Amino acid sequence: MTTERPSPAPQVRFDDGASYEQFMGKWSRLAGDVFLQWLAPPAGWRWLDVGCGNGAFTELLVERCAPKEVQGIDPSEEQLAFARTRFENAPVAVRQGDAMALPWADDTFDAAVQALVIFFVPDAAKSVAEMARVVRRGGSVSAYAWDILGGGFPFAALQDEMAAIASPPPWPPSVEASRMDVLQSLWQEAGLVEVATLAITVQRTFPDFDSFWAIARTGPRLAPTIAALTADKLDGLRERVRRRLPPDDTGRIKVDARANAIRGTVA
Repeated sequence: MTTERPSPAPQVRFDDGASYEQFMGKWSRLAGDVFLQWLAPPAGWRWLDVGCGNGAFTELLVERCAPKEVQGIDPSEEQLAFARTRFENAPVAVRQGDAMALPWADDTFDAAVQALVIFFVPDAAKSVAEMARVVRRGGSVSAYAWDILGGGFPFAALQDEMAAIASPPPWPPSVEASRMDVLQSLWQEAGLVEVATLAITVQRTFPDFDSFWAIARTGPRLAPTIAALTADKLDGLRERVRRRLPPDDTGRIKVDARANAIRGTVA
């Protein structure tokens, strides 16, 4: 479990859609599949995907939920450019914008969702209130977030070992919002009702340790600290992480991750 508590980062940006797809997009789809099965929304809804990034979860919405429309918003134009390549023939539109100031009128959508986003928003409470504002009465407001403080982050082994040998990578600015009890408080404070939660556990398989290592070290919170390490420290870090993730009989690496999910209804 992650125990080191570095200072939060003022801002974490994902500006490379292709790199994000390998680092986090595949994880997002694994957790998102379980999440959408739990939500079990009806077809034909109008959805808002807040922090849609490169469209990994947005694509799941289209595939699993038969939406009438999906609007996505994200601060990174580079991520959005990647997302647009996914949706040439789907009822999806994405735009640049701020999760704390959504550019839509009240009661525009049937559902709003944040997938692996809420801990990156500087004011998590404001973003939840904004989602509730733009969703109609009786509509759904939901999210899922890695249980970072409980050791559920997919690359927790790397993050922990970095903290042991160097300056730990910064937390996302609203890391406390990854906790289930904090999520519940945020939903209740936004006036949402019928609040329910779910713990999601997923597993991703890598062909070998080198494949895991090449992807893990590209994370925007982790990469700057890794790049600053001396060659000896980098080799030591790699070996420490390798010991944490022993291969199976075929050489594959299996990594578990855990997310906290929440849903509520607009009163």
